[in-house]
Amino acid sequence: MNPLTWLNAGAAWFTASGYKILLILLVTLLLIRLSRIINRRLFAAFHARKALVDLEFHKRTDTLSDVVQYMVIIVLFVTAGVMCLGVLDIEIAPILAAAGVLGIAVGFGAQGLVRDLIGGFFILLEDQVRVGDVVEIAGKAGVVERMNLKMTILRDLSGNVHFVPNGEIKVVTNMTKGYSRYVLNIGVAYREDVDEVMDVMRAVDADLRNDPEYGPDILEPIEILGLDDFADSALIIKARITTRPIRQWRTGREYRRRLKKAFDARGIEIPFPHLTLWAGKGKDNESPPLSIQVEKKEPDFL
Repeated sequence: MNPLTWLNAGAAWFTASGYKILLILLVTLLLIRLSRIINRRLFAAFHARKALVDLEFHKRTDTLSDVVQYMVIIVLFVTAGVMCLGVLDIEIAPILAAAGVLGIAVGFGAQGLVRDLIGGFFILLEDQVRVGDVVEIAGKAGVVERMNLKMTILRDLSGNVHFVPNGEIKVVTNMTKGYSRYVLNIGVAYREDVDEVMDVMRAVDADLRNDPEYGPDILEPIEILGLDDFADSALIIKARITTRPIRQWRTGREYRRRLKKAFDARGIEIPFPHLTLWAGKGKDNESPPLSIQVEKKEPDFL
């Protein structure tokens, strides 16, 4: 067959069916592009109305936006494929029946995938995790960078990225949902006045809340729970600071820094472990001699 015959056959096919398939593909790509624009503008409008006062709403809409766009693309491509088969005069019913049988067979071998999709659906439905949350799932902790129906992607403090299939998520620990708390276990020496220590802790908290850099992140005054434990060498006072989501670690570190300086200024001792030496006794119930010598060294500048 000469090239002209091939060209005529191609032109005839394009005239009969090809242009329809090309049109379907172009319309599909246009709809995908349009859906992205609508999706972005729709959620941007929600952000403009509410995100400034509700960070949780912002994170939730970002997560839903990604998932909705992902599902729209799948639906459009499947629809375009079915339409193209119809243009080619290929019976769709037998294909759908075969696909159903094949789907059952594949389903037995892809139970993990089905479990991931179902797990991801319920995680999104119950609003357990959103993009931007700090969570611990499947033994991994980090910031949620992206999530879909199949997996959740975390980045930890060291920059490592963890891809966690949603089917592996049994327990979700969300550290930044609604609000966050920083728990403090402050140890002071036994000789210190506990009430005085608590007063200093409250004064440091008040100073921190009045700071324009840290104050907006603190939702309420420090909650001092009281004397929590008589440790080996310290009295442990437990307290907690309530902050905006994901701000607890930054605020807690600054509070500890200021508290250390306040303790130093008031002469409050932060103890360290002490070691007591005991010489022991032999079989004759006598203790071996322990020689201790104390020397006074004059300063070098004298």
